[in-house]
Amino acid sequence: MADTPAPTRSPLMTLDEVLARLVATAAERRLTETESLSSAAALGRVLAQDILSTLDVPPADNSSMDGYALRAADVPAAGTVLPVSQRIPAGHPGQPLQAGTAARIFTGAQVPAGADCIVMQEQCEALDGGQVRVNTVPQAGQWIRQRGEDVRVGQVVLHAGQRLGPAHLGMLATVGLAEVAVVRRPRVALFSTGDELVLPGQPLPPGAIYNSNRHTLRGLLEAAGCAVSDLGIVPDTLDATRAALRQAAQGNDLILTSGGVSVGEEDHLRPAARAEGRIELWQMAAKPGKPLAFGAIHRPDGGEALLMGLPGNPVSSFITFLLAVAPVLRVLQGGSGALPVALPLRAAFAWPRPDRQRREFMRARLTPAGELELFPNQSSGVMTSAVWADGLIDNPAGQAIAPGDVVRFLPLATLIGA
Repeated sequence: MADTPAPTRSPLMTLDEVLARLVATAAERRLTETESLSSAAALGRVLAQDILSTLDVPPADNSSMDGYALRAADVPAAGTVLPVSQRIPAGHPGQPLQAGTAARIFTGAQVPAGADCIVMQEQCEALDGGQVRVNTVPQAGQWIRQRGEDVRVGQVVLHAGQRLGPAHLGMLATVGLAEVAVVRRPRVALFSTGDELVLPGQPLPPGAIYNSNRHTLRGLLEAAGCAVSDLGIVPDTLDATRAALRQAAQGNDLILTSGGVSVGEEDHLRPAARAEGRIELWQMAAKPGKPLAFGAIHRPDGGEALLMGLPGNPVSSFITFLLAVAPVLRVLQGGSGALPVALPLRAAFAWPRPDRQRREFMRARLTPAGELELFPNQSSGVMTSAVWADGLIDNPAGQAIAPGDVVRFLPLATLIGA
C-alpha cells in the first residue's frame, strides 16, 4: 500500500510581505461611518477628518510672565523709574499704553497696544506713589507670546486617522472645538478554541489550562478602540467552529480567534472557515508567531467579515496581534499600517545563536543605564516575559548579537497605542 503523501508546507512569508497583503485588504474595507462626540469624551477614538483651526492661538499678544508691560525705548538704562498707569489681569484687556508709563500685567493677560515688551517682576521694584523701578534694559519682544505663535487660522492642527490622546483633546479645546467627528469603532468578534481551556475562577481539571489569550486579546482590542463581542471558548469540533464563525460574522468587521490554526486533526479553524467563507494559512517568518490564518466569512446578506486566526501559545498570540492585527485595525480606522519606528539602542546581553530563518521579536526592557536587557526565557509560552518586558527587540534572521551592539527596539507602548 502506497504511503500517504505528507501535506505540503506553505513557504515562509516575511513579515513585510504579510503586512503588505493585510494592509491592502484592510484599505479596501476602510470604515466610512462616523459619529459626533464631545471633544472631552473622544479619548482613544480616531479622527474622521482633518481639524482646521478657525482662530489664531493665542488670539492676541499676551504676557508669558507676571511683570510690567512697557516700551523698551522708555528704559534706556537700568534703574529707570516709570509711573504705573494701569493694572491688567488675565481675561481683562487693558487700555492702550501711554508713552513713558508701564502697566502692571499678569501671565496670560493681553498686552496693551503700544507696549512692545514685558519685564518680569523679579527684575523690577515697586515704589511708593504708583511707580516702578526697572532694573534691567529690556529688549523689544521679550516675554511676549505673539498672536498666532502656536496656531494660525486655517492651519491643520490634527489629521484624519490620528488616534486621540490626552494632548490631542487639549488641542481640540485650544481651537475651541466642543464636538469632533470620529470613525465608528471597529466591531470585532473574539473567541478561542480548545477543549483544554478553562475560564479563570473555575476549577482546573487535569490536562486543562486557564484561557489567558481571551483576556489578553480582549484588552488589546479595546486598547485599539474596538467594540468587542466576546464569544468565549469554542469546543474542538468542526460543527462548533462553523457555528461560531457564522455567529461571529453577524454585524462584525473582523473575527479574531486564537488556537486551532495549525494542520492537526484537532485544528478545525481552517476547514470550518473554508466551509463558511475562505481562508489562507500563512507561515510567517517571525518568531514567535509563525502560523497566521487570514480570510473572510460570508454573511447571509452577501457581506463578509474578515477573519484572522492567531496561534494558541500566549506570547505568540500577543506578539502576532501587535505585528499583524493592530496594523489592520489602524488601517480600518483610516490610519497607517506601518510598524512604529524602532529605536536604536545598545544591547547589554549576548544572543549568539539567532534563528536562521525567522525574524525574531525578543522580549526586552531598558536598564537604568539606557541599554537593553533580555528576559532569560524567550519561549512562546512564557507569559511572564510579556509582563516583564517594556518592548520587543526586532532582530533580523541570522543576526547574532554581542554586548554593545546596536539593536532595533520597539516599545510596547507604541505597538499597542499607535
